[in-house]
Amino acid sequence: MKKLLASTCLMLGLIAGASTSSAAECGTVTIASMNWQSAEVLSNLDKFILNESYGCSAEITIGDTVPTITSMAEKGQPDIAPEAWIDLLPDVVKKGQDDGRIITVGSPLPDGGVQGWWIPQYLADAHPDIKTIGDALKHPELFPASEDPSKGAILNGPQGWGGTVVTTQLFSAFDGEKAGFTLVDTGSAAGLDGAIAKAYERKEGLLTYYWSPTALLGKYKMVKLDPGVPHDAAEWKRCNTVADCPDPKPNAWPVDTIVTLVAKPFSERVGPEVMDYLTKRSWSNETVSQLMAWMTDNQASGEEGAKRFLEENEDMWSKWVSPEAAEKIKAAL
Repeated sequence: MKKLLASTCLMLGLIAGASTSSAAECGTVTIASMNWQSAEVLSNLDKFILNESYGCSAEITIGDTVPTITSMAEKGQPDIAPEAWIDLLPDVVKKGQDDGRIITVGSPLPDGGVQGWWIPQYLADAHPDIKTIGDALKHPELFPASEDPSKGAILNGPQGWGGTVVTTQLFSAFDGEKAGFTLVDTGSAAGLDGAIAKAYERKEGLLTYYWSPTALLGKYKMVKLDPGVPHDAAEWKRCNTVADCPDPKPNAWPVDTIVTLVAKPFSERVGPEVMDYLTKRSWSNETVSQLMAWMTDNQASGEEGAKRFLEENEDMWSKWVSPEAAEKIKAAL
C-alpha cells in the first residue's frame, strides 16, 4: 500500500511538474493589437486562449502596422502580431525573415483584405445581370445621385485615403462620366458609412467604394463587383494609385495579404501546441465582419467580442486547439 501511495504521489508530482514546465516555457507573451476592430478582437482572442489553455501570461500591447512590424523585424518584439497586413512593408518583413527574427505562421484572414466597388445584395438579387463594374455602369438609373437623379452616383471615400485615389482613377479609367455617372465625395469615414447605411435601410440603389472585413459589411450584406480585368501590378503602381496620373487603365484591386507574424525567439521558446494553435487559428471575412457588427451595435470591447465569439462558435474554434485545451476554454467562459 505504501508503495502504491508513493507511486501515485510520484505520478501526480510529474503531471504537476509537466504543467508547470509548460507554463514556464510559454511565460510572458506580448501580443500586438493594431488600432482597428478586427485586430483588436483577434488579439484579445489570442490572449484568452493562450492564458487559459496553455498557461501563458499574455498581455496586449497597443500598436500600429508600421511600428509594430518594424520592431518585430529589428528587435524581435512584440512576440505576436495576430493580424499583420504585410503588403504595406514587404522589404521590412523580408529582412526580418532573412535575419531570423520573425516568421509567418498562417493567415488569420485567408480571404485577405478585399477592396473594390460594391452593390447591395438586394440589388444584385433583383438584377442578376449586374456582375461587373462594366455591367453597373450601363445602368445609371439604378444608382441615382441625390443631387441630380438624372445621373448615377458612385460613393467615394474621404480625401487622404488610398482607396479614394484609386476609386477616382478607376472612375476615369472606366469612363464613368461618359456612362452618365458622377463621383460623390462623402467627406469622411462617417459620411461614407452614413450614406451607405441610409441607402441600404431605404433599399435604394447604391454603388460604393468599400472594403472587407468591416463591421458595416457585417451588418449590411453587399456584393463586390468584378472589375472585369485581371490585376496588373505594374499599371497599379504606375498610375492607378497616383492621383495626378493622366491616363489610368481599368484594373483590379489586389487582395491584401494578411498573416500572423511571430518573433523567432518566441516560436523556439514555446511548446508546439502554441504554434499549432497560431497556425490553425483563422476565420472568414464574413465571420469577423458579423462579429464586428455586433461589437459596434453593442459598443463592445475587443475582450467582450472575443468571449462572444468563443461562446457562440465552439464548432469553429475547437478545431484550432486540442480537446484538453478546448475543455479549459469552456470552463473559463
